Amino acid sequence: MAVAAGHRLHPLKGGATLVTASMPARASASLVVLLGVGSRHEDARLGGVSHFIEHLLFKGTERRPSAKEIAEAIEGVGGVINANTDKEATAYWARVPAERLELALDVLFDMICDPRLDAEDIERERMVILEEIKMYQDQPQDYVHTLFEELMFPGHPLGRDITGTLESVAAISANDIRDYLARHYLAANLVVGVTGGIDEDRTRELVSADLRLPVTEAVGVQLETPIGLEEPAVRLFRKETEQAHICLGTRAISYLDPDRYVLDLINTMLGEGMSSRLFLEIRESRGLAYDVHSYTSKHQDSGYLAVYMGVDPKKAEQSLAAGVAELRRIAEQAVPAAELEKAKEFTKGRLRLGLESTNAMASWLSQQQLLTGEIKTVDEVIAEVDRIDTAEVQRVAQRVLGGPLQVAVIGPFKTDRGFRAALDA
Repeated sequence: MAVAAGHRLHPLKGGATLVTASMPARASASLVVLLGVGSRHEDARLGGVSHFIEHLLFKGTERRPSAKEIAEAIEGVGGVINANTDKEATAYWARVPAERLELALDVLFDMICDPRLDAEDIERERMVILEEIKMYQDQPQDYVHTLFEELMFPGHPLGRDITGTLESVAAISANDIRDYLARHYLAANLVVGVTGGIDEDRTRELVSADLRLPVTEAVGVQLETPIGLEEPAVRLFRKETEQAHICLGTRAISYLDPDRYVLDLINTMLGEGMSSRLFLEIRESRGLAYDVHSYTSKHQDSGYLAVYMGVDPKKAEQSLAAGVAELRRIAEQAVPAAELEKAKEFTKGRLRLGLESTNAMASWLSQQQLLTGEIKTVDEVIAEVDRIDTAEVQRVAQRVLGGPLQVAVIGPFKTDRGFRAALDA
């Protein structure tokens, strides 16, 4: 059994892995069941099937044949249960009073290992997901990110929305769902994270007893690496909105890249919090936006850095130009040492505070193990952050921001000419 500071790794049958972390002062226990399958593993015909399955597993099992019985089992002890689908993973999780961990394990593994997949439930949930897709399309502050990812990864699975399209979800059959489950919901694709007020050895016994996923070799899925972007591009979605919604960014780096911590600091200085460059310049100094921030998205072999802003349509082109100027400034001018130090302290503080909850800790540990094959402790990550200097920041900023900028815009515009001009200025 491998042991590292703060957590323990337990190999399970079929290639599954359990990672535990005892947090003795906590009254709760959190369980994350993480499977290495997401929307990136789908072909275009099955777009949205990973997310569809995530919904369906809450609809009932042989022992708990309804969504109500699943929810009541956890909520009946004051707990919370939920799930989410991402590009490269699907997570099911529960947080319960620590003494109810055995119940949470039983419920989640029952859902994942023995779903009913009733025909009526499939059709009913299909309609729910179709309405979910329409809802996001009606929310421009959300939909602009979908358009941006399509622009960032044209014709690639990473550029497709996790929920799929109206056409793909409508066409997914019950057999498609069962086949997809059989190919991907395997012990070899599984990492389980359990943290909180737990006995780690007892937890391993319980997980081993509940784990009933097929013990077969995982199907090797050859992930297609996105091709490079050759030139700047603008995607305009014309819609009569009160605000213009703008997403600006460029290709960046993966979660395996050694420069990832440097990129995180660059993102912090650009657009994390009310003391960031974008907030101070675009909101405080110019009064152009209420919401302006930056963020990163990292995948196995690619990623991006993006800026979002919601602005008056009359000032949209001016706002985009200001955003572009801030991206160029951080690449062209050395970051002051004091600003870098502030970003480091922000990053370290957010990491420590974010991992105070048992659920966040379980997710953080299990995601690292599934996606990277190793777990860095908080102290190791902090050491990585502390060693970064201003020269490294400028090097990585130039590496990332040297690529062509991409812009997605939703708003009442007849042409994208002004936005293209702002990119070229």
